[in-house]
Formats: sequence, C-alpha cells, structure tokens
Amino acid sequence: MKKIIIHSIPVFISMIWLMLEHNTCHPIFLKGPDFLRYYLILLTGIYLSIPILKFFKESVSKTTFYFLISIFILGLIKLIRGLYLGKPVGYLIMILIIEITVITIVKSFQFNKKFN
Repeated sequence: MKKIIIHSIPVFISMIWLMLEHNTCHPIFLKGPDFLRYYLILLTGIYLSIPILKFFKESVSKTTFYFLISIFILGLIKLIRGLYLGKPVGYLIMILIIEITVITIVKSFQFNKKFN
C-alpha cells in the first residue's frame, strides 16, 4: 500500500499542475511543449519516488514497473498522435528512449533481486 501511495504522489502533483496551468484533465490534447513539461514533471516525480522507496526500506516491485509502463504508454499515445498530425516529436522520442533504458534497469534490479 505504501508503494502505491508513494508512486501516486507524482501523478497527483502533475495532474494538479495540469489543471492549474491549462484547466484540463487530458494531457494528450496539450500542445507539444506543454505536454513535454507535464511529462517531465511526471517522470521526474516517479524517478524520485524510487529512492524514496529505498529510504523506507521498500523494494522496487511490480508496482513501480507498472507505473513506469503506464507512463511510457502515455508517451507512446502522444507520439502516435504527433506523428499522425505531422508534428515534430524528436524530444519525445529521446525521452521515450531514456525511459525504455530506465525501465530495463529497474526490471533488471527486480530480476537480480529474485536470484539473490
């Protein structure tokens, strides 16, 4: 339960920012730079929640992996939408590549922990 609460805090913070700045609840309909700001706030919060889990002596579990995958899927949806509309998506592609790397690293730590 503690893991879900810790991972939910960045989601709520990014949604509050979204509602205060843009008066919407739908990040997919934001323009490119605004979506990137939202996405980076969300990713930064999730990435910071991993050391917070370590501080509370919690392990990086499937919950962390599911949060990372759901954020990645949000980025993929925005990427497909941007490609469909003919918008520049270079920064989003770079962020998604970094996110794939982080997801792989988190998954490898989870995999290594099972064998130790």
